Amino acid sequence: MKTQMTKPAKDCQTMAEVRLGVDALDLKLVALICQRQGFMEAAARIKNDRDAVHDSVRIEDVISKVKAAAIEAGLSVDIAEPVWRELIKQSIAYEFKQWDRMRTPE
Repeated sequence: MKTQMTKPAKDCQTMAEVRLGVDALDLKLVALICQRQGFMEAAARIKNDRDAVHDSVRIEDVISKVKAAAIEAGLSVDIAEPVWRELIKQSIAYEFKQWDRMRTPE
C-alpha cells in the first residue's frame, strides 16, 4: 500500500477520498503496532517468570488510560475499549510465544 496525500475526514466528499484516508491511517497503525510488538518482545526477555506475562492489574490500568485518552481525543469508548482489549489479548499471546521461544533450547 502506497501512502498518498489525504484530506482531513471533515473535507472528504467521496468514498475514494475516505478510503485513501483510511488506508493511510492503517499504514500508520501497522507501524505503531509493530513498535508495540517490540515492547512485548522486550517484556518477554525481561520477565523471569512466565506467570508474570499475564498481569490483570496492568491490563485494567492500560484500559483505564486508553478510555481516558479516548474521551479526551473524541474517540468513542465503544470503539476504543474492545479494540484495546483485543490488542492486549493478542499481545499477551505473542509475549507467551516469545517467552517460550527465548527459553526453549534449539
